[in-house]
Amino acid sequence: MNNKVPRDELKSRMDRFRAGMNKSHPGWEMAAIFGKVNLYYFTGTMQDGVLLIPSNSDAVFWVRRSCERAVAESQFPDIRQMRSYRDAATATDDLPQTIFVETELVTLGLIERFRKHFGFIDVKSLDYVLGMVRAQKSDYEISLMEKSGKIHRRVLEERVPEIVSEGMSELDFALKLYSLMMEEGHHGVARFGMFDTEILVGQIGFGESSIYPTCFNGPGGAAGLGPAVPLLGSRERKLKHGDLIFADTGSGFHGYHTDKTMTYTFKEPLSEDAVESHNGCLEVQDRIASMLRPGAVPSEIYRDVMESLNKDFLKNFMGYGDRTVNFLGHGVGLLVDEIPVIAAGFDEPLVENMVFALEPKKGVKGVGMVGVENTFVVTPSGGRCITGTHPGLMLIE
Repeated sequence: MNNKVPRDELKSRMDRFRAGMNKSHPGWEMAAIFGKVNLYYFTGTMQDGVLLIPSNSDAVFWVRRSCERAVAESQFPDIRQMRSYRDAATATDDLPQTIFVETELVTLGLIERFRKHFGFIDVKSLDYVLGMVRAQKSDYEISLMEKSGKIHRRVLEERVPEIVSEGMSELDFALKLYSLMMEEGHHGVARFGMFDTEILVGQIGFGESSIYPTCFNGPGGAAGLGPAVPLLGSRERKLKHGDLIFADTGSGFHGYHTDKTMTYTFKEPLSEDAVESHNGCLEVQDRIASMLRPGAVPSEIYRDVMESLNKDFLKNFMGYGDRTVNFLGHGVGLLVDEIPVIAAGFDEPLVENMVFALEPKKGVKGVGMVGVENTFVVTPSGGRCITGTHPGLMLIE
């Protein structure tokens, strides 16, 4: 299969980025892209280098390693070899006094090494502009996310019962789940933009492990392997009769992700109260999905939904105890966590083909994290789910 990002796709992305910069930062002179995910977005290859985007001339992708691979993989029109930033600076006319970079990503050390040769004085952020450009997906991007969604649906809604057995550890489950996902076509990683965030399969937990405290900015929890590696799942926690199984995973296909959470019950259903809490989360998901239309405002969706929920339901909603989060969904694409977010402060209207993961969840004492998460495309008729329709709490006999 031809994995190259089409040339017209790359051109469209660059054109929309320039338009966004012209609107938000009139008079800008140059942007410099360092992050590999953003480099892939603009060039179709992930190499060690810098993409220089002048406001008034063509962009150049300067590659330290591997230029050979970049040329083989990419349809970007101007790829050049460099040994250091000195080569790029020497070949660049009109070096600017101000440069726009990914301030949420690049380190101070990298900026200073870059400044040594480019001599700029001021650094400004392009993160929001680029994030909003990436938020509106093309038909090409949607097609890849739909393939990821099919992998997600098949694994979590059909194949998980194949791997579940009494006495298995959380780690056993996580490894077998990862194997299933790879077998079905998952691209192998779940990429996040949150600073210093490591994720392998996702958040995996049996019972109350799924509400265990974690630094991850999400409603669920996970004990993981331990303090040094709070990922995958515990070697000690074994699956037993009556357990909730919580699986919050990222799937991906050719770089593009979907986000989905499925819950299962082992051998017997959960208590009536837990099922009621879960069903309440399903209703919230469906309500938000119906509102994912062009022109809707994320902050207004968040306010309207949260204000409609009763006090009892809000207890342990979107987390557990005082470990709750202040959002109901987030953008998805080349990263699992993208903007916009269904939260206060996101006031720009939605546009068609934005993609969101909606994840209303609720912690239940003695049980774990119930609720749901699926990935939806914004359409004129509301959110179109691309990760399946199973309501969760699947009973595994």
